Amino acid sequence: MLLTATALSKSHGLRELFRGVCVSIAEGERIGMIGPNGAGKSTLLRMLAGREEPDDGQIRLPRGTVAVYVPQRDEFAAGATPLSACTDAALRSADTHGDHHEAEVLAQVILGKIGFEESRMEVPADTLSGGWKKRLSVACALASAGGTPDLLFLDEPTNHLDVEGLQWMEEFLLRGSHDLRARAVIFVTHDRVFLENCATRIIELSRAYPEGTLSVDGNYSEFRRRKTEFLDMQAKAQQSLANTVREDDRWLGRRAKARRTKSQARIDDSADRRAELADLSDRNSVAAGASAGIDFTASGRRTRKLMSAEGVSKSLGGKLLFRNLDLEVVPGECIGLMGPNGAGKTTLLRVLTGELAPDAGVVRVADPTPRIVTMSQTRAEFPKGALLQDAISPLGEKVRFRDSEMHVKSWSRRFLFRDEQLLQSVSMLSGGELARAHVARMMLETADVLVLDEPTNDLDIPTLEVLEEAIETFPGATLLVTHDRAMLESLATRIVVLGAPDGLPRVVASLEQALRALAEFEQAASAQVSSRANPAPAPPLAATAAASATKKKLSYNEQREFDSIEASIAAAEKKAADLEAKLNDPKLISDHQAYAKACDAAGAAQAEVQRLYARWEELEAKRS
Repeated sequence: MLLTATALSKSHGLRELFRGVCVSIAEGERIGMIGPNGAGKSTLLRMLAGREEPDDGQIRLPRGTVAVYVPQRDEFAAGATPLSACTDAALRSADTHGDHHEAEVLAQVILGKIGFEESRMEVPADTLSGGWKKRLSVACALASAGGTPDLLFLDEPTNHLDVEGLQWMEEFLLRGSHDLRARAVIFVTHDRVFLENCATRIIELSRAYPEGTLSVDGNYSEFRRRKTEFLDMQAKAQQSLANTVREDDRWLGRRAKARRTKSQARIDDSADRRAELADLSDRNSVAAGASAGIDFTASGRRTRKLMSAEGVSKSLGGKLLFRNLDLEVVPGECIGLMGPNGAGKTTLLRVLTGELAPDAGVVRVADPTPRIVTMSQTRAEFPKGALLQDAISPLGEKVRFRDSEMHVKSWSRRFLFRDEQLLQSVSMLSGGELARAHVARMMLETADVLVLDEPTNDLDIPTLEVLEEAIETFPGATLLVTHDRAMLESLATRIVVLGAPDGLPRVVASLEQALRALAEFEQAASAQVSSRANPAPAPPLAATAAASATKKKLSYNEQREFDSIEASIAAAEKKAADLEAKLNDPKLISDHQAYAKACDAAGAAQAEVQRLYARWEELEAKRS
């Protein structure tokens, strides 16, 4: 066993985070830690990593065990480069003996194995994308251990990562990078796909469980199944014990003479059962109220088309983000936006909502103008220094939601805030609490279009699942930017994929198609970089002539295929156009399942058109 922790407890002020928690970590394990916001997951992780002391309990590690910790936020010294940051970390390793030259050599080796090219090692660290900053944080942690730690602790390693960064992190945890890998890993995350793909065991930290945690061997699907079974059994145990306590009450309610003849042991047992029932009731109440109550208010308008983009293009800072985008936004659908960090997802949202003018093309909106409610990824809409009660209830102590009026305390409890937090500044809220505060404010506004820019950042899994349900049942349109693959797969009826080297977005009908498009964009970008770095020399005239003379003609079957391919393309384009036209049918839009199937069919038809064009170019190049 690499680590054994027993009876850990921690409080912040008068608030107890957890009590009596036990955790063990064995070699080869990849443990995902989950739990509600505020349960103390990051605190427990720092405690296990030796970065914070428990109020009570013990943590034991074998002598000589090396543990490294990667915090949630990637922070580097001002002016640091990847090489300098990693060298400073390597100086802390016993392997370098404090020698700067040895530390720099170790840093170069580790950065290279993590994927840093030499040119990237010398750029300012604060100019790196979120994915590369996270790689650098991992490299620094590994360097501080000489490259091979026993235990690797990761706090929210998937936060703010794009799909490429997520895939790298998964690959690193599953297989390591060259010979760099820890003997065991424990990570805090709310990313359900990441848990599904990487975890060998999942621990949930929550007061809903007898000892503060539920530990299940297996991935996230297995955890959900076992959790449901456990909570069902716990609820039944409460019901059974409540029946027994009622029998005790009847027995104790008999006249005193009869009771004096009864055994004192039974009276004591009854008191124990009452205490156990109170404990079970508290735990089941926590389990039942573990997620915020999210429900967006729609205006109920019947407009067929809320907004449309025709030939829209946009550049920022001299960089082309996207061009020639055609997109219609209609009620009842959720349009996902995907792409690497910096590909222009937030910019596209701002263009569609009228905050930014396009460089080319036009954005048209319905009349009257759709009511748009926005949640930005910066969570910066609240005034600086605003109190929580003013942020979530701007019109006073009373909140009007739908046709009901309630006090701000009742409203805040719906989003899992404690009453004493209402008088705290929003600047004191955690990331998850700040996200819940924004949702609470959004729900007070009537919307035709929800614009959600990275809404899942910092939200716990129960709240994520409630948010998904609220979006799915929202009758208006939703524009959703997220790297949460589970949410996109569950909700998105169409996905706009940005980040193509030529700037042309791709609109697809499923997450699988979107991931495939992103992989193609990445390959095309790599090929461009490679061709610029190593331009092919022009062949001698004689060699060109010889190559032309030896070029093969089309085979008999290929010639037949070439002769008919133009007709095939025309038929495929007509089919794709017909399927696209059907997507605007109001009856189809109102049937979510039928509309999803129609989108899949339209996406497949467009893919077939692209395949035929690619094949035509291949045959044309071969015969010319």
